Amino acid sequence: MSALPCYRWRLAPEGLATRRQLRALGLRPGGQDVAAQIERPRRRRGSLVAYLYRIDHARPVRPMTPGRAAALAKAMTARRTCPNCRCDVGYCIPRSLGMCVPCHDTPLSRKDITS
Repeated sequence: MSALPCYRWRLAPEGLATRRQLRALGLRPGGQDVAAQIERPRRRRGSLVAYLYRIDHARPVRPMTPGRAAALAKAMTARRTCPNCRCDVGYCIPRSLGMCVPCHDTPLSRKDITS
């Protein structure tokens, strides 16, 4: 039993929203505590839980500054650049592979293995 009010899926009262719903409204939680939670039961695994925040206590999303936009662009470029061939492949490289798909699928030559 938790101290938070718990509601069933799609039965939360008006005035409460999840982070994604707040974001769609152009808002953010703004440091407020979780007001309630929603549980969505599943058959074979544990229930899915989503935390709810009060809309009237939410704050507007901070505007994107030029410095933050530049840092985000640099980070996304780093995620798209293959460490093996140093090419911008145009998509985020899968972390499971660690390199772009063509580099991963290309078999190593004998001189690459020996050196």
